[in-house]
Amino acid sequence: MATRSVVLDTETTGMPVTDGHRIIEIGCVELIGRRLTGRHFHVYLQPDRESDEGAIGVHGITNEFLVGKPRFAEVADEFFEFINGAQLIIHNAAFDVGFINNEFALMGQHDRADITQHCTILDTLMMARERHPGQRNSLDALCKRYGVDNSGRELHGALLDSEILADVYLTMTGGQTSLSLAGNATDGAGEGADNSATEIRRLPADRKPGRIIRATEAELAEHQVRLEIIAKSAGAPALWTQLLEAESQA
Repeated sequence: MATRSVVLDTETTGMPVTDGHRIIEIGCVELIGRRLTGRHFHVYLQPDRESDEGAIGVHGITNEFLVGKPRFAEVADEFFEFINGAQLIIHNAAFDVGFINNEFALMGQHDRADITQHCTILDTLMMARERHPGQRNSLDALCKRYGVDNSGRELHGALLDSEILADVYLTMTGGQTSLSLAGNATDGAGEGADNSATEIRRLPADRKPGRIIRATEAELAEHQVRLEIIAKSAGAPALWTQLLEAESQA
């Protein structure tokens, strides 16, 4: 059975949790077999306290925006059901796990107040520090290092950050890095399961030829920049560069 993972991020009123700060946003996306399923959990929360100005400067979620939003207790069961039994992939896991445990503890749900008893935790920050010691390993830094597009990320947001982290994690760990949705997948392995990885697909013989679109000079320049990023990250020229060099020498 393919591993079920949940990439998770939270936003809070500030830090640390021991000063009474609370979660104001939770964003999660589900991966099964290293592919996004399309299932996600996302909610804004009323924390019953104001956010620090510094925190608002990071995530942009104002106190006024949170008025009328549900409290954690109202979504706790749905959230727990979504993450229960999964591998949680979190950047700087100690921060998010601490806040999640605190929310369950405040409800008196002490059986859920240590989510490590219900989920396994993979901390991508610890993973990045092992792979890139002495370097910056923030999510933005990893996006730049691995060529992950985060151009739409002017402010932090839990759902956006979890989607970006999913891309970074798959790139960091190699192998299948497609974020395409697992179409027509079911909970079981029977009819409707996604067999696209092994299925042979043949194009019809009478198909119309596709229109050829040539890359512009600007696009070619961006392509060259991406090749240089790959070469710097891998410590060797990208495969595309190696193929071109081999062809030129043939």
